[in-house]
Amino acid sequence: MAALMIQGCGSDVGKSVLVAGLCRLFANRGLTVRPFKPQNMSNNAAVTALDAEGRAGEIGRAQALQALACRTAPTVDMNPVLLKPQSDTGAQLVVRGRVEGVWQAAGYQDRKAALLDTVLESFHRLQAEADLVIVEGAGSPAETNLRAGDIANMGFARAANVPVALVGDIDRGHVIAALVGAHAVLDAADRAMIKGFLINKFRGDPALFDEGRAEIERRTGWADLGMAPWLADARSLPAEDAVVLDRAATGEAGRRIRIAVPMLSRIANFDDFDPLRHEPGVDFGFVPPGQALPGDADLIILPGTKATLADLAFLRAQGWDVDIAAHVRRGGRVLGICGGYQMLGRRVSDPEGAEGTPGSAPGLGLLDVATVLAGDKVLRRVEGRLTNSNAAFDGYEIHIGVTEGPATAQPFALIGGRPHGAVSADGRVAGAYVHGLFDRAEARAALLAELGAVSDGADQSARVDQALDRIAAVLEAHFDIAALARIAGLT
Repeated sequence: MAALMIQGCGSDVGKSVLVAGLCRLFANRGLTVRPFKPQNMSNNAAVTALDAEGRAGEIGRAQALQALACRTAPTVDMNPVLLKPQSDTGAQLVVRGRVEGVWQAAGYQDRKAALLDTVLESFHRLQAEADLVIVEGAGSPAETNLRAGDIANMGFARAANVPVALVGDIDRGHVIAALVGAHAVLDAADRAMIKGFLINKFRGDPALFDEGRAEIERRTGWADLGMAPWLADARSLPAEDAVVLDRAATGEAGRRIRIAVPMLSRIANFDDFDPLRHEPGVDFGFVPPGQALPGDADLIILPGTKATLADLAFLRAQGWDVDIAAHVRRGGRVLGICGGYQMLGRRVSDPEGAEGTPGSAPGLGLLDVATVLAGDKVLRRVEGRLTNSNAAFDGYEIHIGVTEGPATAQPFALIGGRPHGAVSADGRVAGAYVHGLFDRAEARAALLAELGAVSDGADQSARVDQALDRIAAVLEAHFDIAALARIAGLT
């Protein structure tokens, strides 16, 4: 069975995008391709297709994107182990799409080796249905302090006998040292799994790095499999890690409305806002900690979070509650999504510690609702219509908690004909649990029209799909695809 693993010299070297591009490239050649990531750590999650028992699960957002690149529905086998950080030392553990509890970092290091059988079972299931499985590593295999019990990089590669291409990020600098250093610190058996290297994110004339690539070959003995230029189209793809968040430029010519999103400490599913970043009539930006929310914002959106109570306290510590109250007094609008919706209510309670330490706190009091964080996690794809405009949307829910109160009598949307979310009496504050609310052009156009902006009318799914095709074409031109195919066992 053909398989190839893309590992990197560090986090955010572009592994996820390269895997997505290669998935689309080989799918465009008529192959049945599947993505796989043994272990992921991200609060950006996606809801999968229903399994044989009619249940949905959750996986990392990047693997859902890679499934789209393969033109197939996402399944829990594509990312069998997902860690969703809730604190600096603890994370929710999701195995094959279902929550298995909260694990502290030290305890998880002891537990993860036991998950290898689960990981291999999911991998072999994908192999049975595909011509090619493209595997994404996590972090770097050169983090030798984490090698014992590893299931994300070389531990998996050796257990499944999957050859590896190692990626270095030249945009960061020291790429020669990163690749040669990895060769130096890996043990002989791990080093032997690496069949070649790839350079990513090069800007300028590629001939300027010819000698550098030759130097890496001389020092490592690994094959040079190609160098990708800076992929501008990657900006159209949903990002997985909060490290890539930055503030959008402001004051650009022709921009008319301003939308601001505070960067909560456990912000989740922030790719909800990708469609807004592309809108020519919108000045969109994430506001980092330590900065006030802009006084001239037309709309403040409170995003999803992995820990609602903790991020509610974080929001207050930043003084953003005061900024939001002043914004509402000036007639500004506020929209809460998922955890942000919960924060807008009168109170948030977590009696059983579903998201950390049990507790309760007053909300922002902008919607007459209250939330109890209890019960099973809701995981489902949804389709519905906005109540104000009847505009159609689709998206997904992924949350713990039930939100109830008088404000729900004026729902934000109808899903399957049933009311969903809440709107304040004056219509300026609203909340809902739906992620992906802005993806569909019809719904986004209606929401922006309420603010006085005209949408570009593009569906986000079409924008992403076109970007994947363009990225695949660039990789075709700059990578040695024939060599990658041979390494994977296709020829």
